[in-house]
Amino acid sequence: MIKTKRPWGKFLTFAKNKKCTVKILEVNPGESLSLQKHKLREEHWYFLDSGFVQIGKTKKKIAAGNKIIIKKNQEHRLMAGKNKTRVLEISFGHFSEKDEVRLEDKYARK
Repeated sequence: MIKTKRPWGKFLTFAKNKKCTVKILEVNPGESLSLQKHKLREEHWYFLDSGFVQIGKTKKKIAAGNKIIIKKNQEHRLMAGKNKTRVLEISFGHFSEKDEVRLEDKYARK
């Protein structure tokens, strides 16, 4: 992410001239994504609200406005606490929902 200042304020550049997929993930209070990994893409998560993330075995709280990078084949999960969590997700590499490998899933999905 590149921060550019202007007299009126600033703007943040998340991706420039790169092939990417952009989504906003919205996790309901108390819910979480599967523990998963991706073979073909890297994900950059920009937190619009505070939430929790698990990378490998490590879990931590991330404040709104912070960014983390999920590398290819890295186990990860996004979790909401007592409030809804929204994350701007920018995926670099080949994007396909079929690339998702679920390692754990509380909704019994494969």
